[in-house]
This record gives sequence, structure tokens and C-alpha cells, in this order.
Amino acid sequence: MPDPRLSLVEFPADDLERARAFWRGLLGAELQPRSGDEGEGWQTRTSTTAVGVHERGRGPGDSFSLPYFVVADVAEALARVEELGGSVVHPGERFAICKDSEGSPFGLALEPQ
Repeated sequence: MPDPRLSLVEFPADDLERARAFWRGLLGAELQPRSGDEGEGWQTRTSTTAVGVHERGRGPGDSFSLPYFVVADVAEALARVEELGGSVVHPGERFAICKDSEGSPFGLALEPQ
């Protein structure tokens, strides 16, 4: 059985500078700007599980903290989510946002090569 791993825990923020200062102060790690293929916002680059912040929005990945789990194949994992009674909110090739069978949001992230 695979060992579930978190790749990222994402936190939405109303005030991005305040959120960055909070996580930097708490974790002692700088949040760096994301590159174009990582989406918008900032994240740490110093641990196996990144911590990220982005502007709060209306979607399930934009309004609550969101754990992203590592998967070897995003398309295959999305099919499995639906087979198990979950739903795909925002499909993608590298990252996707889903809801489990009980409506709780989570993300999937392609395993780094």
C-alpha cells in the first residue's frame, strides 16, 4: 500500500503580507514567490511539505486551508476520486482540487520527477 504524503498545505489569506509574516515568524522559513507553473502566491522551499499562501477567493481551494497529497498520476487519481464517490472541482495535469465523499476539499499534486 502506498504511503500517503503531503506535498503542500495551502492557506488562503485576506492580507498576503500579514499571512507571509505570520508563517515566516511561526515556521522560521521564508515564503518565496511561485513560478508560473505553480500557480499564484508564495510558498516555502525548505521542507518536504511546503506551506503556501494565496489570495482568498470563493472556491474550495481558496476559502479554507487545503492539503495537497502526492500522486504518481493525476488523471488516474481523479478517476479514482469519482469512483469512490468524491468529486473533481478543478481538474489539472499537475495539480487538481477535489472533494471527498463527505464534501471536504483536498488537493492532488503530481509527484516531482
